[in-house]
Amino acid sequence: MKKTTAILTAALALGLLAFPACKPKMPATTPSPSAWSEPSPPQNATRLPEFSWDRVPQYMHIRKSYKYTRKEINYLATFPLVTLEKANGVKVFKTSEDGTLAAARAIKEVNPATKILYYRNVIVHYPGYRDDEGINSIPEGFLVGRKGQTNLVRGRQKAYDLTRPEVRDWWVENPKSVCADPAIDGLFLDGMLKILKPGYLNRIVGEKKQAAVLAGYQSMVEETRKALGPDKIMLANVVRAQSPDSGLLEMKRFDGSYLENFDGNTKHVVEGIEAFQKAARDGYLMAFSAGLSDLNPEEGDLNPLQTDEIRKGLSKDSDTSKRFNYLLAIFLICAEKHSYFLAHDGYFSTTSKVWMKTPPELKRPLGPPKGPAVQDGYIYTREFAHAKVRLDLENKVGEIEWIEPKNP
Repeated sequence: MKKTTAILTAALALGLLAFPACKPKMPATTPSPSAWSEPSPPQNATRLPEFSWDRVPQYMHIRKSYKYTRKEINYLATFPLVTLEKANGVKVFKTSEDGTLAAARAIKEVNPATKILYYRNVIVHYPGYRDDEGINSIPEGFLVGRKGQTNLVRGRQKAYDLTRPEVRDWWVENPKSVCADPAIDGLFLDGMLKILKPGYLNRIVGEKKQAAVLAGYQSMVEETRKALGPDKIMLANVVRAQSPDSGLLEMKRFDGSYLENFDGNTKHVVEGIEAFQKAARDGYLMAFSAGLSDLNPEEGDLNPLQTDEIRKGLSKDSDTSKRFNYLLAIFLICAEKHSYFLAHDGYFSTTSKVWMKTPPELKRPLGPPKGPAVQDGYIYTREFAHAKVRLDLENKVGEIEWIEPKNP
């Protein structure tokens, strides 16, 4: 008996035996920091943006229908990662492609290290692109609902029928052409939740058609990677708590994920944090983006599955300090190398109340994390070289104690 006990004890110590753990009703406490390890590198880390823990690493996602001013270009050039949204420069350069390229080239002249992404939606047709004539010339290139409706997205936009090879070929050719320019470092792919999330397309076109669209989308993503080559970034809006497995499996097709819509019930926020942490520790690029204003309840009927983050926008005198610290605390609880932060007031530079305004928290020294976040129920804590973070999900409060560096 003593011999058997000794063998079992040795096996447990070596990790050769394991017992299944029961999942608690409340979130479990994170293991001690001693179990933490540096995140794994992605398949091609050389194409990812520069990264530093010196300050909170930042992301920018923006559009302006007119030409950016020299001051705005200099500001954009301070970010390691920038996505130039649809409709950039269309009032001056006539097309999204030309407006994006003009802005990207100007940014690169100031800072060649800034990684710049070109925006395309995988399912929603937003006009203003040079190649709009291409999709309009494809017979039955857009999805049609079971009731004959054609504006399937929010009652306004058409949706691509990705079951058709000619539509996929047309779609892939556009980012291939634009991303071939040396000023563009990769592609931002949006809208996949409208394909992936159960119930979105199903209710409009039926389950059989939705499954075919999904298969077409997956084929299109594979062709896009081949078309762009190994040196271009592919960042997708895919990790979301409400998605199957939080989108982690689908994310593996890309270099990482943009993250939005971290509001909702506490359970969803916990699941979102878990997904963010898992992806970041695995070495994926994570662009955390969250609005500072309240969600717009009037969008409910047009946004029933919350695939879009639609907010009211800030007023001139809005106090964003509590919301900002809450969002920054979520980010810091999850961030690893190649994680980037953006708290915004929408993506229109002309209407945003925070455009080109840098909060003092983002100017403070941060330093690398001392380990992973520790979770106790709905309370998370984490320490950095120059900051202590506490996140209370139930009360939506983030507290950050900034620690000034000691003089050498």
